[in-house]
Amino acid sequence: MSRIALLQENIQDLREKLIQHPIYHQVKTPRQFQTFMEHHIFAVWDFMSLLKGLQQHLTCVTTPWIPIGSPNTRYLINEIVVGEESDLDEEGNRLSHFELYLKSMEKAGADVGKMAFFLDVLKQTGSLEQSLVAANVSGGVKNFVLNTFAAIESGKPHVMAAVFTFGREDLIPEMFLSIVNSFDTEQLTHFSTFKYYLERHIEVDGDHHSHLALAMTEELCGDDEAKWLEAQTATRAALQARIQLWDTTLSAL
Repeated sequence: MSRIALLQENIQDLREKLIQHPIYHQVKTPRQFQTFMEHHIFAVWDFMSLLKGLQQHLTCVTTPWIPIGSPNTRYLINEIVVGEESDLDEEGNRLSHFELYLKSMEKAGADVGKMAFFLDVLKQTGSLEQSLVAANVSGGVKNFVLNTFAAIESGKPHVMAAVFTFGREDLIPEMFLSIVNSFDTEQLTHFSTFKYYLERHIEVDGDHHSHLALAMTEELCGDDEAKWLEAQTATRAALQARIQLWDTTLSAL
């Protein structure tokens, strides 16, 4: 068995728990989707932070430029960054997936105020924890974001890559897309941008980017047993944090 397959086997229990989470059967109405989005937007934001953290470690983002690391991992992370940071919305405008998600929230009538306030405080203070407290986010949201940043602040690209690859959602958009498609015409109009976001997530993140991320994790861990163990430990922590995020969101529905 390859090391990547062994890691996947050793996190399967938590992945199954995540995939079988009751939240997927409870988010059915437009109002419930609004509540879900108000919590989930923080996971979309910290995903972008994890992505940029990887880019900083795996490529040269300062001047004077010098080649850093493997050309393969440079290509892999830069390819993902282009798609995540400057994709197209349904009207052909360039947006990051975070900005696209915010746009979908506004159109759907979800409250974007908490995220906007969080970002304002973060810009002013530079303190992640202080900003989360000031925005009065739920415990599940706070724990999830802090867990992601623990991986970022570890300074270990193989840990960050593993969390990026295995600690994020994959089958979830398919489930939500089927529910959104069941909305009546008027409701679907309000959620059309969110539907587009889910479709792009399935098309880009769930297929092409997932293969790139797997290759990136495998190359960064290499033949180092200690790195594979650290990658597994960090991934399990990320999945547990995701389950807690869903628990908190479910309670808010």
